[in-house]
Amino acid sequence: MPCICRFSQWPVPLDSPDFSFRRTRDLFVQIKWVVLARAVFALILIFSTLFFSDTDLSGQRDPSFLSLYKISGTILGLSLVYFTWLCQKKYLSVLAYTQIIFDTFIVTAIVFVTGGYHSIFTFLYLLVIIYAAMLLLARGSFSVALASSIQYGFLIELEYLKIIAPLSENQPLALVVDQHHILYRIVIIISACFATAALSGILSLQLKSARKDLKIAQEHLKRVEKMAAVDEMVSGIAHEIKNPLASLSGSIQMLREEMAPTGENDKLMQIVLRETDRLKQIVTDIRLISKPGRTNAELIDLAKAIDDVKILFDNTPDWHGRINIVTQLERDLHVYMDAVHLQQILWNLIKNAAESIDGKGKITISLYSPRHKRIYLTIRDTGLGIDKKNAPHVFDPFYTTKRDGTGLGLSIIHRIVDTYDGMIDFESIPGKGTVFTLIFENPD
Repeated sequence: MPCICRFSQWPVPLDSPDFSFRRTRDLFVQIKWVVLARAVFALILIFSTLFFSDTDLSGQRDPSFLSLYKISGTILGLSLVYFTWLCQKKYLSVLAYTQIIFDTFIVTAIVFVTGGYHSIFTFLYLLVIIYAAMLLLARGSFSVALASSIQYGFLIELEYLKIIAPLSENQPLALVVDQHHILYRIVIIISACFATAALSGILSLQLKSARKDLKIAQEHLKRVEKMAAVDEMVSGIAHEIKNPLASLSGSIQMLREEMAPTGENDKLMQIVLRETDRLKQIVTDIRLISKPGRTNAELIDLAKAIDDVKILFDNTPDWHGRINIVTQLERDLHVYMDAVHLQQILWNLIKNAAESIDGKGKITISLYSPRHKRIYLTIRDTGLGIDKKNAPHVFDPFYTTKRDGTGLGLSIIHRIVDTYDGMIDFESIPGKGTVFTLIFENPD
């Protein structure tokens, strides 16, 4: 069965706030287009009002149209303020909420001056809810739906009670429509707002997920093509090195047994043997990068495999008492994979996360399957993160920032995942941490 592995942002639902680079970048682009669309709408409103407005017998324009000019000017002014704020690239979520809330009041003002209960512009509430879902996902769309419902309900009720009167209405609403029709209209508008919030929230989540998966697939394909060019050469070099290393190690062992060296000579031979074993391990790792193999694949209980690795990690003296591992695991989720390969992936990712933490820190491992379509396994740390200059090379063979590292750990993980028809990516913020997410197709 194929598996898809992705290194992405925090193991939370897509509508939860996080510190993702991608989330910030996407929000910046989306706000930019919303600001532009708002300015275009204001211009359209101005020109359409000019075209359709008329004058009375005295030559005076309808006051409702004059109010629309003022509202359009306000929208253009706010758009300029929003664009200036956007250029600062700070507090983008606050900017998104601010302009959305202001837009609900602007829509209420438009509805008021164009007839209140009889206004044709109530659909604008739905547009604000839709783009709120684009910017802030489900949470934002439901917040805007609530704000729109409250504003519209108060507006119509105040109009019915003759406390306010729309500029374009000649007769009081109470003389034209009874209380039952008022309540019916309010219920329909509120229902439409929340239905739009629910649907647009779901569609926005699905769209964001699809866009992320597409981007990850493209990046993964580029890395696979890059690594494929050196796989054959690396495999050949590893094969040529392995035999001389075996001969060298065997010869040193025989000399050590025959000569029985002592003192400095014995230390030198021990160094040679130790470094020879290290070279053997590097050669093994290189061969694993080239041809991991999947002949021993089996159905594995992911939660149990994670628990086993966690127990092993917790009992390792280097990390015991310093690194706190927290697990949030959904049970009865399985993947078709070689158990050794899965353990190697888990151990390497947890070990890398622990090594990135200075002093005490936390590693969070989450396992969940939304709608039982894919299985998400995420490993998040509170470490130092990865610098932007190092990020493009983290999967390159022999590229490492560690003093005693070989630079093969993530390369091996990448190759293993690709062997199981997977994809791999990562995100990190320097000083805050890194998150790795594996995504498996659910074989059940």
